[in-house]
Amino acid sequence: MSLPERNLALELVRVTESAAMAAGRWMGRGDKNGADGAAVNAMRYMLNTIRMDGTVVIGEGEKDEAPMLFNGERLGTGDEPKVDIAVDPIDGTRLLSLGRQNSISVVALAERGSMYFPQHIFYMNKLATGPEAAGSIDIRLPIGENIRRVAKAKKKNVEDITVVLLDRPRHEKLIADIREAGARIRLITDGDIAGALMTCKEDAGVDLLAGIGGSPEAVITACALKCVGGAMYCTLWPRNEEEAEKCRDLGMDLEQILSMDDLVKSNNVFFAATGITNGDLLQGVRYEGDRIRTQSIVMRSASGTIRYIEAIHKLSKLETISGINY
Repeated sequence: MSLPERNLALELVRVTESAAMAAGRWMGRGDKNGADGAAVNAMRYMLNTIRMDGTVVIGEGEKDEAPMLFNGERLGTGDEPKVDIAVDPIDGTRLLSLGRQNSISVVALAERGSMYFPQHIFYMNKLATGPEAAGSIDIRLPIGENIRRVAKAKKKNVEDITVVLLDRPRHEKLIADIREAGARIRLITDGDIAGALMTCKEDAGVDLLAGIGGSPEAVITACALKCVGGAMYCTLWPRNEEEAEKCRDLGMDLEQILSMDDLVKSNNVFFAATGITNGDLLQGVRYEGDRIRTQSIVMRSASGTIRYIEAIHKLSKLETISGINY
């Protein structure tokens, strides 16, 4: 099999830029499906221009019947390399529809057969941190102990540690345990890919991500954290006994701890994300008449290189060469 040798992440950024520019027009309009549809169409169009034989392993939208790039969809020109594709055209669709911060567009690639497929399980329990504390976390331990370990690794007081998690009723006990440990909490309404990546950005002020979120997002997050040297551990989280029973029938171990290497086996991973609305990770799309400005992050695990890309797009020229409505 021909392995991906060129830096595909530099081609992927065109994909996330396009999705972000198309979706950004929907900011604050209260139409999640309209925004998703615009991002999906732009992402599909651009992915099909890349010289690769790609198969979507992680496609967003299935669990809420939104527009989607569907699992098993073939994308690219059909030439080698053969790759798995994980997409989230909009991480934080509700944030975008309400005009709130921290929505991003995300794509990851890795060698064919290397990405974990969560099947019917839409949620996982997650614990993630950045490079400084990568060797210190253990999802089997209480959150308070993990907070103390991260504080020690980062040479901080426990009171200085900030934990980010989704603002959900299911996290009531977790929130109480974090408060008892003495750490700070940052609740987010959506977008835990960006939340996990903030643990790797020095000026974001976030040290640890914890709690239950989407399983497709877990695989994408693992791709990103593998590029930057962070750490992530997950366990499957069936929503009911029916999902749990199906796991057992399929031989899926509900007690298994999934590391980043379980979620994405390859050590040659490519990741790109573009901001749609302003956030702690990236600036959002800015429309300036005939110009559109974007900010993106581009990463490759094999080299460990992280690039921030500021781009100015000429709208009149894009419309003549692209099938995308910006």
